[in-house]
Amino acid sequence: MNGAPLPRLAITAGEPAGIGPELLIRLAASPLPASLIAITDRSLLERAAASCGTTIELVNDDSSPEFQRVPGTLRVRHVPLAAQEIPGHPDPINASHVLATLAEASDGCMAGRYDAVVTAPLQKSSINDAGIRFSGHTEFFAERTRTDVVMMLASPELRVALVTTHLPLAAVSTAITGPWLARTLRIVHAELREKFGLAAPRIAVLGLNPHAGEAGHMGHEEIDTIIPTMQALRAEGMLLLGPLPADTAFVPAQRQHYDAVLAMYHDQALPVLKSEAFDRTVNLTLGLPFIRTSVDHGTALDLAGTGKADPASLIAAAQMALELVARRATHPSSPRRAEERGEGQSPPGTTS
Repeated sequence: MNGAPLPRLAITAGEPAGIGPELLIRLAASPLPASLIAITDRSLLERAAASCGTTIELVNDDSSPEFQRVPGTLRVRHVPLAAQEIPGHPDPINASHVLATLAEASDGCMAGRYDAVVTAPLQKSSINDAGIRFSGHTEFFAERTRTDVVMMLASPELRVALVTTHLPLAAVSTAITGPWLARTLRIVHAELREKFGLAAPRIAVLGLNPHAGEAGHMGHEEIDTIIPTMQALRAEGMLLLGPLPADTAFVPAQRQHYDAVLAMYHDQALPVLKSEAFDRTVNLTLGLPFIRTSVDHGTALDLAGTGKADPASLIAAAQMALELVARRATHPSSPRRAEERGEGQSPPGTTS
């Protein structure tokens, strides 16, 4: 067979009662030049294909190389459901199934079975209702690999990373310490160089308070923590802009000066990104020893089972995964595995 084998993308279907399985069927129907391995229940995919009115050829994955994929074909790594799904109605009994798919994707990448992981949306509340403390994909993969990670969402126009993730607003200030902020900025800086090929990445850092604290009149976190940390990292050679007021950081005149934004909390910057490029935004986990991308939306339970869900974000996530795999192949670097970096820390907002 001539040519190199296709990159192997592990695709998790997320919440069985959500739109994830249907999105995966739509992805398989696309001409994406990758070997797609669905990690979920085979019968779930068959029902999703019926909902979409799509004919799909499901093949059990044997880890053999694939040199060409015909649209409409999908390899499957079968992980059985505990109970058949009811579209639109998540059942906590399937929480163990969802977590098993994530474990297979993560462990498979670490073992070299997959080149990257692409995740469809899951229902966090359903997993917690099963009595399992869970706050998201990002935190799960961080704990699984014992690695320091950062959540980033990226569109063609904008990249936004987060200091804290799924955390109540009242807890954000306490979570932002000097060491944590420095650790986050170092990961973002390193990954912008490694994954995006930026030799000297420029990072805009947002302030926590309105007007970035207004010289202490609207809060002291900037003076006490953010500014001293930025000064120390500038001395190491990082190009850091700010701290900037969040209400003006995204205007066109500012954007030309940076390559990425570091926001202090989840809803400080993500509404801007999603309002501009909802169907083109991809969620990445920075700092993992493998590539992981995801959609930027939830399970859309009201659309589940209708076959009407838009696959654009999942397709964008798979395309970005392919781009990152290709870059890694041409610019290889040593993976930063947990044993090489020491024990990883869970990001503020984890429930591990």
